[in-house]
Amino acid sequence: MKKQPEEIRRLDEKIAGLKAKEERFRREKRESEVSHAAKAGFRVGTELLSGVLVGAAIGYVLDGVCGTKPWLLVLFMLFGGAAGVVNVYRFAKSEERKR
Repeated sequence: MKKQPEEIRRLDEKIAGLKAKEERFRREKRESEVSHAAKAGFRVGTELLSGVLVGAAIGYVLDGVCGTKPWLLVLFMLFGGAAGVVNVYRFAKSEERKR
């Protein structure tokens, strides 16, 4: 096995030290209320939108296969919306437990 040059070894130690320093800083630093609220808002919006879009995609494909346009599209959009609401509810409950 090759021996690492001294410069590379020192550089590795310096990188490890900086990573540890960054980790300590992240643990000590509190997240602001605005940033937390923005993250939660984006998450809620994403959960709702993704549920509806996935439901619509499934309904569209099934409509094409079964020839029932637009009924399965509408039905699965509603299912996707309901799934999005359930995911938002779960997220809200988990955030409540954290606080």
